[in-house]
Amino acid sequence: MKKIIFLFFFLASFQNAESQTDSTATASKEDNTVYNSGGLEIKPEFKGGLNKFYEYIAKNYRTPDAPGLNGQLLVSFVVEKDGSIDDIKVIKDLGYGTGAEAIRVLKKCPNWTPAEQQGKKVRCAFMLPLRIQSP
Repeated sequence: MKKIIFLFFFLASFQNAESQTDSTATASKEDNTVYNSGGLEIKPEFKGGLNKFYEYIAKNYRTPDAPGLNGQLLVSFVVEKDGSIDDIKVIKDLGYGTGAEAIRVLKKCPNWTPAEQQGKKVRCAFMLPLRIQSP
């Protein structure tokens, strides 16, 4: 019985020491949390503002030649700490290559001004609705 109790206390103290080491290592690691823009002190911004971003998309997006194509495409991405765009995902695709084209354009997008929280640059999620209508 004493061996079991000793083993229990030994394992409990080992587990506690291990969790302290993990929390110390976590505190020294870089924060790679992806934040929602809603609660951020400084939100990410395309140089020139959101209207300039939509101008960039309109100028560079090539609408597929599919008669009657009309709808909304929804894309999400992360504005990284350096302002680059990463983790691009098509949430709602209209088909005919519309999602792939949105990814192509976003990959070539100039860097944004990154988001900030408590004086530090942070990663931030962004949703982009695009209205697509073929000629």
